[in-house]
Amino acid sequence: MTNKAHDADVAFIKALAELLRENDLTELQVKREYGDDDSLNVRVSRQTAVAAPAQVQVPTSAPVAATEPAAAPVAAAPVAANEDPASHPGAVASPMVGTAYLQPEPGSASFISVGQQVKEGDTLLIVEAMKTMNHIPSPKSGTVKRILIEDGAAVEFGTPLVILE
Repeated sequence: MTNKAHDADVAFIKALAELLRENDLTELQVKREYGDDDSLNVRVSRQTAVAAPAQVQVPTSAPVAATEPAAAPVAAAPVAANEDPASHPGAVASPMVGTAYLQPEPGSASFISVGQQVKEGDTLLIVEAMKTMNHIPSPKSGTVKRILIEDGAAVEFGTPLVILE
């Protein structure tokens, strides 16, 4: 790739980042075809400050939760009482960006439920990334204390998914 093409790609990516910010989006993915064997795949994403509380209690998107006064205290109360779920020693974090599923397929039973005993290596949930279903194993044996995400929720790298004790 020439330097001129590289500069054009950098400008394109910067424009996508600006579009993300201007439209208050959390993720944007684009594939740009240049020729037979030449393309550019770009995925731009950002994490909002209210994403963690929105994933904990509120099933709406982060901007709506921030504008609804009744929803914000409900989401903030469990986090304040139990601190940040990510800092909990039993937190299982997402190893990748993707979509989290609590069931192997729609309509079937969930992999886990609150209060359930799990063994090290048991599948806790699935994170779909780039059309690949990635089973997330339990890092240790214990009891599921909290499930921090909803089925079908978008997760970022490092997002706490489950609390095990």
